[in-house]
Amino acid sequence: MKVLFVHQNFPGQFRSLAPALVARGDTVLAMGVNNFAGYPGIRYVQCRPDRNTMTDGHPWTKDFDSKVIRGHAAFRAALNLRNEGFDPDVIIAHPGWGEALFLKSVWPEARLGIYCEYFYSADGADMQFDAEFPSGSVEENRSRLLVKNAANLLQMPQASAAIAPTRWQADTFPEEFRDRISVIHDGIDTSLVKPNPAAGIQLNKRVNLTRSDEVITFVNRNLEPYRGYHVFMRALPELLARRPNAHVIIIGGDDVSYGAAPPAGHSWKNIFLREVSGRIDAQRVHFLGKVPYKDYLAVLCTSAVHVYLTYPFVLSWSLIESMAMECAIVASDTEPVREVLSDGEQGILVPFFDGRKLVDEVCGLLDNPEKRRSLGQAARSRAIAEFDLRSVCLPQQLGWVDKLFAAD
Repeated sequence: MKVLFVHQNFPGQFRSLAPALVARGDTVLAMGVNNFAGYPGIRYVQCRPDRNTMTDGHPWTKDFDSKVIRGHAAFRAALNLRNEGFDPDVIIAHPGWGEALFLKSVWPEARLGIYCEYFYSADGADMQFDAEFPSGSVEENRSRLLVKNAANLLQMPQASAAIAPTRWQADTFPEEFRDRISVIHDGIDTSLVKPNPAAGIQLNKRVNLTRSDEVITFVNRNLEPYRGYHVFMRALPELLARRPNAHVIIIGGDDVSYGAAPPAGHSWKNIFLREVSGRIDAQRVHFLGKVPYKDYLAVLCTSAVHVYLTYPFVLSWSLIESMAMECAIVASDTEPVREVLSDGEQGILVPFFDGRKLVDEVCGLLDNPEKRRSLGQAARSRAIAEFDLRSVCLPQQLGWVDKLFAAD
């Protein structure tokens, strides 16, 4: 089988599937906008846009314009590949940035499978969820999101099949498309992501933390409201006052992954840090920024309680990784968290905005090692049973590709 992967930041969600197809003997190419160092056996084609998004049009059309520009760049690269003699049997694409918009024009016989990460809605999900950061009226959002979703709506009818990591994310898509979406998570390697009783982390010359310490962990790709950073920071003064021996480790960058950017010249990290800076013991709050994967896992290994907060939005890999690490988790009672954590069984769910409840549950777990152990073991068992890469998710992904190849 000849397979073309399309992702603006390849490998992205295809980090395990693409090498697995190579390993079983398929011919695999990949296409994307950003630089990629390469996988053995995978040729990578970079498709660079030849222009920037327009600046003189309607603000709502800029997002769609950028996707058309990226789609056209991928279209040109596809023509070159076809002229070289490459004709894929299957195209597997993330449609979110537009690169797959026009590929079926080049290869009409190829079967297109798309990754359904998220379909925006004006209500019932991230929009209007947090009144502190209004995004306009419901009516305005409904209109604006029609345009924002346009690329998805153009690509879905071209697709023979689709895949989504959670049922809730699949169900954000229009009902008429859902029967094409298979719910298969990206997968976590639970043989790598596993607890280590001897783990420890040296933060500086004075602070060396182990699993015997009160370590509270919080992880985002970037520290921002969509992932509850503001709620967590506002809870810290009370949490640190009630736990005088606790240390808090925060991992995440200063950029923006989701939602609105902070005011010019500022970062969400510093905005909310300044808000509480006079009420926390800075010697016990450790910002590590973005860290190598092995260091991130070492932090999770030392965690006594892990906090995960999110708007109703896409699920982070970090939640499943913390489950696989046997962390005692306090998480927001939001979708799709509810889909993977049952309250009181694999973790504790709290209302997203209820900082006092968050503090109470974290302190309660710190006082109850047996409950932490029980929740952590149940969380790891569920991670292995439902999200293990090798035994569950990757075989399902490969089966999905085979069905895509055989689709009419």
